[in-house]
Formats: sequence, structure tokens, C-alpha cells
Amino acid sequence: MSNKILLSGVKPTGRPHIGNYFGAMKQFVDLQNGGDYDCFLFLADYHALNLIQNGAEMKSLSHNLVLDYLAIGLDPAKSTLFKQSAVSASTELCWIFDTIVTMPYLMRAHAFKDAEAKDKEINVGTFNYPVLMAADILLYNTDVVPVGQDQKQHVEYARNIAEKFNHIFGEIFKLPEPLILESVATVPGTDGRKMSKSYGNTIPLFATREEIIKAVMSIVTDSGAGIPENVYAIHKLFKPEVELKAFYSENSGKYKILKESLIEEIDSFIKPLREKRLELVKDPENVIRILGDGAVRANEVATRKLNEVKEKIGVL
Repeated sequence: MSNKILLSGVKPTGRPHIGNYFGAMKQFVDLQNGGDYDCFLFLADYHALNLIQNGAEMKSLSHNLVLDYLAIGLDPAKSTLFKQSAVSASTELCWIFDTIVTMPYLMRAHAFKDAEAKDKEINVGTFNYPVLMAADILLYNTDVVPVGQDQKQHVEYARNIAEKFNHIFGEIFKLPEPLILESVATVPGTDGRKMSKSYGNTIPLFATREEIIKAVMSIVTDSGAGIPENVYAIHKLFKPEVELKAFYSENSGKYKILKESLIEEIDSFIKPLREKRLELVKDPENVIRILGDGAVRANEVATRKLNEVKEKIGVL
């Protein structure tokens, strides 16, 4: 591989919305097509097991996540797409890291502190989440991990664990860098808060026209403003602002016209994605083939690195 290695993991958590697309999914496809990276994208099903503890649901969510990414343009010829659970080296390396990582260090992780603040009965998987993530990252000689500013700690944990292992057993792990996506949009939901499934304020990425109409017409507007901020904030994702400003100025206060225009913009954007996904659904075996091919390639890289680790620690 002559290019840098880029790795990202995505948890299968349900139907994606346009906030997921503009906030993360689109960037991965853009990076794949940029020609600068060899891309590895894994379905983080073991990470998701902290939340999803139903076998049929996990299988369905994982299958649908692959369809989602293929529909938006992920190319298996350019990106290695695989399930985290298909690479056993990840959990094996996690245990090896567990023997050098301290509990006080893990207690500083954001996810643990958030769970603790909410008085949750915290499972070991949530507590140990950063170690498994470090194993996921370090197995593939990863150079960069695309993350938002709020996720930078994940990469810092991987770097720190790599440095500690290198110090104890000898140099073996590359120190990955976070690829901070400064231009990533925070997409507002229909109620003005950040678009989130937990808020119920989303516009589904593969929505039908009827779903788009229902969602857009429910967008909260400020009756005292000529330009409805929430409508405009979503609209500018689909149309250049230079065109949008003139249109909103001409139709100041005409919320119905503005929302109808947004409906057309969203539907024209989503329609080809929706149609492509419907075609992909017809061939479920294709998803299995793609994940199988990806697992073969991922395992080749991961097993090679794990064997190096085993030699260093004296078990091979």
C-alpha cells in the first residue's frame, strides 16, 4: 500500500438521517474518492453490543448499514468494508492491551464519565470501550482516523496505548493521527436542536416523498421572523447560499413557499439515493459477498500485526 491508511468504524444503530449523512457518511465517501488513502470502514457491531442485545436486531441493523453506505457511493473496490466481529484479532489485542492499561486511566474517558454522571449501572464493555477501539485502530497500521472535534479523545487513547506498549515491549505500533473534519456540518433537526434520533426530530436519509413533506412541514418556525432560521439552516445543505439568500429575501415571511421549495430540494437529492438503495435491497447476497471479501482483506492485515505483537510479548 503506497497511500496512507485511513480507518473509521460505524455502529449499526438504525435508520440514518440527513444529519448522519452531512455530519459523517458523506465525508468518508469523499475521502475514499480523493485517492490519498487506503480506506478501511468497519461495522462496529461489538461496540454496538453495549446497546443492542437482540441477535435478530443486530443482524438486521448491520445488513442495512451496509446497504446505506453502498447507496451513498461507498465503493468496495476502493474501501475495505467489514464487520468488526469478523476480525477476532481485535478482541484478542484488546485483552493484551488490558494487561497494560490502568483503571484510573479508563475512568477519564468521556463515555465512562457521562455514564457515571447519569448514575447508570455501567457494564464492563462501556468501561473498556476505549481499549477495544484502540485495538481496532492500531491493528491496521492506521495513519489517520476521521473524527469530529468531540471524538478526538478516541484517537488520543489509541496513541497513548500504542506508546505504552512500544515502551514496554519494543517499537511495533504506528501512532495514528486524528483527521479533524473542520467543515463537518452540525445539522439542525426539525425542532432547531441538533438532529438526532433520540430527539425524534430527523429527516431520514432515504425518506419517501411523503416522509419528507411531513418532516419539513413540521419544522419549527419563528413567526416573528421573515426568514425562518431552522428552515434556512437545513435548506443551505442542499442549495448554494448565494442563490438561497436571494430566494428567501424575495419570499420573506412566506413560510409555506419556503418549505415547499425545501421539500423539492431534499426530494431531488434523496430520490436517486433512495432508488439505488431499493435496487441494492433486491440482492441481499451482494452484502454478504462484500463483507466476506472485506473480512478476508482485513484479516490479512490484522493477523499479520497480531502475530508481530505475539512475538513481542513472548507467546509466539
